[in-house]
Amino acid sequence: MQKYGLIGYQLKHSFSIGYFNEKFKSENIDAAYINFEIPHINGFPKVIAENPDLCGLNVTIPYKEQVIAFLDELDKDTARIGAVNVIKIIRQPKGKIRLVGYNSDIIGFTQSIRPMLQPWHQKALILGTGGGAKAVYHGLNNLGVQSLYVSRTPKETNCIGYSDLTPDLLRDYTLIVNCTPVGMYPKVDFCPDIPYAYITPRHILYDLLYNPNETLFLKKGLAQGATIKNGLEMLLLQAFAAWEIWHR
Repeated sequence: MQKYGLIGYQLKHSFSIGYFNEKFKSENIDAAYINFEIPHINGFPKVIAENPDLCGLNVTIPYKEQVIAFLDELDKDTARIGAVNVIKIIRQPKGKIRLVGYNSDIIGFTQSIRPMLQPWHQKALILGTGGGAKAVYHGLNNLGVQSLYVSRTPKETNCIGYSDLTPDLLRDYTLIVNCTPVGMYPKVDFCPDIPYAYITPRHILYDLLYNPNETLFLKKGLAQGATIKNGLEMLLLQAFAAWEIWHR
């Protein structure tokens, strides 16, 4: 039996384990998908060492960037992003293992957002600066959309604070993507601190979160007439991409 899995912390609300095990069952694939919840990234080598039948891994919060130090190679797009969410485990002669990092978030997000874009969606605000945010940034760049990060502690170039979100800025930046965990179950009464009063029907609000189905961020955007979308389709698309990566 082949084994696949997910590393991260916390994993009890993970989508991947249910999705992949259902796929294996429905397609009669002799494989299993397991959650490897590790409280520190230093537990990653132990996961690899103790599971000799492991063929591939997904990576989630908070290890998408930290895991890179343990890998042998990154594909070109992933190196540019600086975040990994798929690891292909290549088992070589004499027990040697080669770990190659990929990013399927960029594939899933790009395929999901592309049909929504209108000519006036030329500029985007990306809430957060983590691994998911970086994949979104490069995905939008590939689609010709100029992006600006928004952070509570703006330290990077091309990054502003929430207090910098003025009416003029919101008028130009008509796509807003939430890449933070704010609003995720069970803390559903929270949302990113943006001036929702300036959101218009020309805006798209896209939330990488999918639990709950409609976050407070999306509800507030919808109340202003914006087009909204959660991250479930992106999640499905990046899962398809991960499976293809493992079987190239």
